[in-house]
Amino acid sequence: KVQGSRFKVQGSRFKVQGFLIPKLPLMSTISKFEDLEIWQLARHQANSLFQIYSSGSFSKDYELRNQISRSSGSVMDNISEGFERGGNKEFINFLLIAKGSNGEVRSQLYRAADRKHIDDKSFSELINKCQQLSRQITALIKYLKTSDQKGFRYHNTDGPEQP
Repeated sequence: KVQGSRFKVQGSRFKVQGFLIPKLPLMSTISKFEDLEIWQLARHQANSLFQIYSSGSFSKDYELRNQISRSSGSVMDNISEGFERGGNKEFINFLLIAKGSNGEVRSQLYRAADRKHIDDKSFSELINKCQQLSRQITALIKYLKTSDQKGFRYHNTDGPEQP
């Protein structure tokens, strides 16, 4: 479900790259990045990877372990930073960076599998989750590019909601 960050969304159904975006309540808003499904997925991905690279032979491959830790963290960090900037154009830019970092994670997973740090089942599950996250980031980018809403900084002088 895509509900646009602090951006009001008119309710309707539309399809973006094979994803049916559900009918949203009229004028739905998301006021903090923690409510974004893509940020939640990125956080789950980073935590799943931590569980894998913290044990076994993966934990001793310091370079690859550190790279995958940084790139998986970068995915969620860029989503949150772009959201907090308050404008669609900047948010899109940071989403593109997050998508690139997610691609790095996928590439690093191939290296981990080639080095026998992860089993085939875990590898397949993680690759699928990376691909799902990439598609969802792309769907949000496409939505933001066509949205009439430009972000909170253009409509609300109070700025983002603070936790």
